[in-house]
Amino acid sequence: MMDNLRMAENLDALDARLLLLLTDSPRLGVLECARRLGVARGTVQARLDRLTERGILGGFPPELDLAAMGYGLTAFAVLEIAQGRRAEVAEALAAIDEVCEVHATTGQGDLFVRMVARGNDDLQRVIDKVVGVPDVLRTSTSIALSTPVPPRVRPLLERTARTQ
Repeated sequence: MMDNLRMAENLDALDARLLLLLTDSPRLGVLECARRLGVARGTVQARLDRLTERGILGGFPPELDLAAMGYGLTAFAVLEIAQGRRAEVAEALAAIDEVCEVHATTGQGDLFVRMVARGNDDLQRVIDKVVGVPDVLRTSTSIALSTPVPPRVRPLLERTARTQ
């Protein structure tokens, strides 16, 4: 309930419709967005500026298929690290090209890492780099077999677009 309330405070239906439009067609210009949404060009520009200022919209990167780029293996690692060393470990992990994401977590481990590799041998090389980071005490790695639900925000935007 609280998350729904926060989403409503952050986005209104027009914001959500604009973000859905840009999710589907990120190369659209402001004028074309305005035409498709049935609002003034200045309205779209003001909304984009406000969404960017508030940190909701971070940019328009292309959607890349890592498997098509040769990185067909995705793995996740739970890392236990030395107390008080999260920033240093995260910085070292960010220097490993194949590390795509790092999340600080609660529970069993301290950091949750998504990494990619070209295959099993390459994954071993990447894992060796990860465990070689100073202050990484223990790791547990799992290989992703498939991605039945890829990263997404569309359902949240669609709900917001419908509710107002």
